Parts: sequence; C-alpha cells; structure tokens
Amino acid sequence: MAFLVFLAIGLVIIGLSRKTKEDIPVIATAVGGAICLIWGFAIAPLPFQMAIEIVGILAIFLSCMGYCDCPPSKRL
Repeated sequence: MAFLVFLAIGLVIIGLSRKTKEDIPVIATAVGGAICLIWGFAIAPLPFQMAIEIVGILAIFLSCMGYCDCPPSKRL
C-alpha cells in the first residue's frame, strides 16, 4: 500500500504547486510531485497500473474526439 502514499503525496504536492505564484517554487514542486507520482505508479501492482492506463487512454481519446467535427466512418 506504499504506492498509495506516494500517489497521494504526489497529488498534494502538485496541488500546492498550482497555488504558488512564483516561478521557481512552481517548477520545484511540480517536478517533486511528478517524481512522487511516477514512483508510486512504478511500485503499484499490475492490475492498478492497467486500470490507470485504460482510464488515461479513454480520457485522452474522448477529449480528442470532442475536437473532431468529422462524421463517423461508414462501414462497407
């Protein structure tokens, strides 16, 4: 369960970086948060990693499809 601690710490640190107004602290906290998120993801169990990857891919796909004005392709 240590991976949850690292993921939570990473999210909190990134949240703090969004509230900071100066450049250097924003960069430092964002990098620190990203390192904690990557570390937590790396030590997470495989089913958890797969679930996060699927959710991420679906979110990106749906976000990209929202900008597409083309009609769905016709099947032959």
